[in-house]
Amino acid sequence: MSNKKRRTSDAVDILLRMAGDDPELRQMIQEESLNAWIACRIYELRTAADITQQQLAELAGTTQPVIARLEDANYEGHSLSMLVRIARALGKRLQVDFVDRAERSDKASEKQAETECRLAFA
Repeated sequence: MSNKKRRTSDAVDILLRMAGDDPELRQMIQEESLNAWIACRIYELRTAADITQQQLAELAGTTQPVIARLEDANYEGHSLSMLVRIARALGKRLQVDFVDRAERSDKASEKQAETECRLAFA
């Protein structure tokens, strides 16, 4: 078996490889990946329900600009209560889990594989 790393076009994998053993940089990448995943997931669920941001806002008891922020991959202000309201408005339930730090990157990869969302870096 070769020690050569397999090629990938996955932006997160590439960034994690570049980060090497720098724990602060790896954590930052993982946190940003989670923010992007949440934003993408809300967008996917909303569009699958065939509703606008305004309609989702009304169902969740908030405003359209709040939904737009939640669908922005750079947004870092996700509150658990708002995510629960969004889930309920979309007929879903929110599931949160705590995992060992060593498992975190594997879990993030699983979550990314569950969805069509892919990060695009300019």
